Amino acid sequence: MKKWLPLIIILIVAFGIFKWGVGLNNTMVEKQETAKTQWANVESAYQRRADLIPNLVNTVKGYASHEKETLEGVIQARANATKTTIDPTNVTPEQMAAFQKAQTGLSGALSKLMVVVERYPDLKANQNFLELQSQLEGTENRINVERNRYNSSAKDYNVYIRKFPATILAGMLGFDPLVLFQGAEGSDKAPTVDFN
Repeated sequence: MKKWLPLIIILIVAFGIFKWGVGLNNTMVEKQETAKTQWANVESAYQRRADLIPNLVNTVKGYASHEKETLEGVIQARANATKTTIDPTNVTPEQMAAFQKAQTGLSGALSKLMVVVERYPDLKANQNFLELQSQLEGTENRINVERNRYNSSAKDYNVYIRKFPATILAGMLGFDPLVLFQGAEGSDKAPTVDFN
């Protein structure tokens, strides 16, 4: 029995290390999948916005058909925003910046469209337009909430894989940090408002 004792101890220690490694791996997988699910929710919210835009453009077109340049700008920005997709587990900061730039471009085009709408009182009173505008505002809020949730779950994952002892296995098993959403360039400065 004494001659087997060292082997039994080695097997118990090896099994303990194996279980520890499996536990760390499984936790990293769970945290990564939570972040990926949150990313899917971000994309879903952006898709909802993109789906509302054709109806909004058509409603505006009926009242402001000579605002062709603005309407085409919205349609082009929507096309750019919907073709820019990324995999959150394999994204570079440059890809995230390109994604954000495309989405910011669409937001800017929609803002220009809303300025045009101000010139058409009949359009502003149109029930379809008001409903679409309300849905669009709600979607913009949803996008912000989903981006914040993604950032939170990605941060939780990133912190976990950088802490000891998980950092040892994370690198070996290919668990790379996820890129977070950043504020749009210039958003840290308050806009200048001049009524003169």
